Amino acid sequence: MPLLQPCNFQRPKYLFNGHLETVYPTLFRKVNLPPTHQDFVETQDGDILEVDWHRRGQSKLLIISHGLEGNSSRSYVLGMAKEALSRGFDVLAWNYRGCGAQLNRKAIFYHSGATYDLDTIVRYASPGYTEIALVGFSLGGNLTLKYLGEKRDRDPKIKRGVAISVPLDLGGACDQISTAAFGVYTRRFLKSLQLKIEKKSSLFPDEFPLEKFASIRSLRDFDNTFTGPLHGFQDAEEYYRINSALQFLPGIEVPSLVLNAQNDPFLSPSCYPMQLAQQLDQVHFEFPIHGGHVGFMRSDSRQPFYSETRAVEFICQDS
Repeated sequence: MPLLQPCNFQRPKYLFNGHLETVYPTLFRKVNLPPTHQDFVETQDGDILEVDWHRRGQSKLLIISHGLEGNSSRSYVLGMAKEALSRGFDVLAWNYRGCGAQLNRKAIFYHSGATYDLDTIVRYASPGYTEIALVGFSLGGNLTLKYLGEKRDRDPKIKRGVAISVPLDLGGACDQISTAAFGVYTRRFLKSLQLKIEKKSSLFPDEFPLEKFASIRSLRDFDNTFTGPLHGFQDAEEYYRINSALQFLPGIEVPSLVLNAQNDPFLSPSCYPMQLAQQLDQVHFEFPIHGGHVGFMRSDSRQPFYSETRAVEFICQDS
């Protein structure tokens, strides 16, 4: 059942809309939490995934998946890791293909439905732990929910999942981002993706023709030109349709939380599936009025962000 929360945390008064709640933490939040160990994980197809371990010798593990063009050292990842560590978890934060310090080996990189890589991480990290929980932000939230709802063999140690600021409908959210804040978000993402494409092009010129980037004006254009075809989809529309987490929610069999702020500038109305929410037993929805996209900053800057305390609280429930 959905839980519509009017505002159960106080945001700073100067962050008076969803855009400010989104941008301010990205620019100014600092979380000092160096990893205790860094590792490289080999994939079945011979590629590489970089991971950061935050270990305290606990029996429970939290695996964190970042957002589009993010990485394991982003403040929102470290903030979540810090809160989980304080509640008796070890933490693994992983980088998608090409998002770590090194460029990945294969022509493909990452996308919103690449659950084969999340499965690789779970299998790598599982030995030695009695329980595993998954937390994903934005793109990583879609990845997490899709993974939990797919018909596949999953580690029975996985007990709970949390998706924060998740674009449940990839196509709708992609178009929403393009219109939000006069395209500022789109330009930021495309600039980062262009740098990655330029590096890839030097190694795989046929898969990454740089001349095609000149005509790209939106994330849908990018997915239509690169993400979709590169990963076996006809175009962006097929990529969104096949990989949107919305269709995988009924298959989720472990308690999972979707935390989407109603003022999130990245999410379309289709990312708040009220009718579906009434039908699901294992998936819990919370749509606070405030929070922005991967924001949820509290007015007291000494406190963890609301998304962090709520996620860990949900994961620890009945454990």
